This record gives sequence, structure tokens and C-alpha cells, in this order.
Amino acid sequence: MTDPAAERRRGLLVPAALALLLLSGCAGESPAPSAASSSSAPSASAPSASPARSPQAAPGTPDAAPSPAPSPVPSAAPGALPPVLAESAPVAVRIPAVGASSELLHLGLRPDGSLDVPPTHPGAPASWYTSSPTPGERGPAVLLGHVNATGGGPGVFAGLRSLVPGDTVEIARADGSTAVFVVERGEQYAKDAFPTRAVYGNTAGAELRLITCDGYDPATGLFDDNYVVYARLTA
Repeated sequence: MTDPAAERRRGLLVPAALALLLLSGCAGESPAPSAASSSSAPSASAPSASPARSPQAAPGTPDAAPSPAPSPVPSAAPGALPPVLAESAPVAVRIPAVGASSELLHLGLRPDGSLDVPPTHPGAPASWYTSSPTPGERGPAVLLGHVNATGGGPGVFAGLRSLVPGDTVEIARADGSTAVFVVERGEQYAKDAFPTRAVYGNTAGAELRLITCDGYDPATGLFDDNYVVYARLTA
């Protein structure tokens, strides 16, 4: 039987209103100095995580022994579309270049339509947005994480600004496979000029978006920007 949630994720553009909800929760205390960026910081007032698709964060650790490479789903015709992977929920993320690793919460929208974002306590994990494709499926899978934790320590995505083209992001999946993405670029965007289509729009192949807060303003205690890393599934 077709999974309705999976069908909603595939082939759909995230509406602009939802994109704003995804990106509007960044506000809080001054960031601790880090190699990532002195102007970047995540929310220090984010609510506790409440998975919307899975009752708990999926099991697994990013430091486990590497699993066999997943088998791509064949495209309809040679060269027609980039290869993709079968649907499989993500359980952990690992970013070797910056020494980051985290299990992944599965978070969606609250009943009021606002995004359920990861918590900010030290060691808090990143999350996969459940209305985006699973990492490896066609389309942009979306992961959210904080730059710093409550109290000013580093968050799981503190090193995003240090990533350069060619760095890899490894996503452990529930089927035992690992989807490996290669970083293409990182971009800082003002929240009032966020390029919704570029970040959340349909893509020909399997892609990944890592999103965190940026542009901390010590005068207001608010975060004016977001930082987005774009990556694609390796062939």
C-alpha cells in the first residue's frame, strides 16, 4: 500500500508560509566563540522536541561501523534522472570534516502549524523534517540543528560554516545503509529574503539541506539570517 505521507513528501514544493515557520524560531542568547562564525547562533528558547512521524528518535549511532553502500533505485532510462535510493528513515548524521555527529529526531509540525524544532540543551541532536523526503530519495531532505546550546556552548551544527565543496555528510538509515552526500556550497540568507524555491523546491536527484540560524544581533538578541548547506547524493 502506498504511504500517503511519503507521497506528500515526493514531488511537492514546500509553501512559502511553511518555509517561514521552519526558519522563524531562532532567538536567544549570545553565541559562544567558535570556529564556525562569531555571528551565528541558534535558538536558546526552542521547545522540547516532539516527533511527528516516529514516536521516538530512531535507534542507531553515527559512529557505528560503516554499512554497505545502499543500492540506487534504477532510473527509467539511462541518463534520464540521477539515481536515487529507496525510502528509508534517517537515524543519524555524521559530518567528518567538522567532527560532528548526532542521532536524528523525526520532527514535523505541531497542531497549530508551527514547526517542532530540536531542543537546545548541550548535546541536543539535530532533526529530520518529516515532510521532506528521506535522505537518498529524490528531492531535498531537510535537517535542522542549532549552532549553540543553552548556556552558549556549541550546538550540533556549530561547524556548518567551515564546510567546503567536496566535504561529505553521511546519513545512517533505518535499512542499514548509509547515504553519502557531497557538499556543493553554503549560503547565508536574510529571513525576509529567504529563497524558498531554491531551498525546498523539487530537484532532479537526491539532495540534502542542512539548516541552522545565523546573523546574531547582540543589540536585539535576535537572529536575522539562516545558513543553509546544499549537498547532493554521491553517484
